Amino acid sequence: MKEENYEKLLHINTSKIESRMDNKTIYNRYEPTPYKALIKLFDEYKAGIEDHFVDFGSGKARFAFLVNFLFDSACTSVEICEDFHKMALTNKKNYRPRNPASKERLFFVNCPAEKYQVSGFENKFYFFNPFALSIFISVVNNIYRSVEERPREVDIILYYPSYEYIEYLENRTNFHLYKEVFLDDSKNDPRERFVIYRLGEDKPIYDDCFTSICIKSVYRRDLMIFQKYKKRSL
Repeated sequence: MKEENYEKLLHINTSKIESRMDNKTIYNRYEPTPYKALIKLFDEYKAGIEDHFVDFGSGKARFAFLVNFLFDSACTSVEICEDFHKMALTNKKNYRPRNPASKERLFFVNCPAEKYQVSGFENKFYFFNPFALSIFISVVNNIYRSVEERPREVDIILYYPSYEYIEYLENRTNFHLYKEVFLDDSKNDPRERFVIYRLGEDKPIYDDCFTSICIKSVYRRDLMIFQKYKKRSL
């Protein structure tokens, strides 16, 4: 299904790529995750009504509306740009969920990501490279504090993951790689995938069919490819 057809289905408007108008260079431009990519993610990574997502750097809140429509999941959208926050609220008014009651499980917060106080019921955290590593570290520390106060299993979901984000999670935290979801363009661009890190779970990192994969070697391979392309572009 085409992007515009998903927008019509949900009765929202999230497609236009835009710069954040607040001149905060440590925050990246707004670019929504493609619907096709999100559908692929949720073909392999399940969610439900018991889950509460937080989308950091949420823009116009496409992610929130889709997970709510598909699973009745709750989602809090955290966005620093007031203009995008207002657009998300307009989208909420127009949004038509399959279950009308689930609309009340959508929340919108206009504040810097690093100042957002993570609640004890929030368990899945989504990032599409919204800001600089320093802010990401602050957000992860806030997640840690919340888990210390209320122990639970939590996931960090990265789309088109920054190598800085991966290096930090792999080497500086207790999060472990739980799952990778590869997309159609992954062969041409190794970052074109979802990477999910988990904290507070005792099961193996992968299901049995993935136990032969060396996570570090995959990361090093992708990093070498990235550095090679970067040199070519200079």
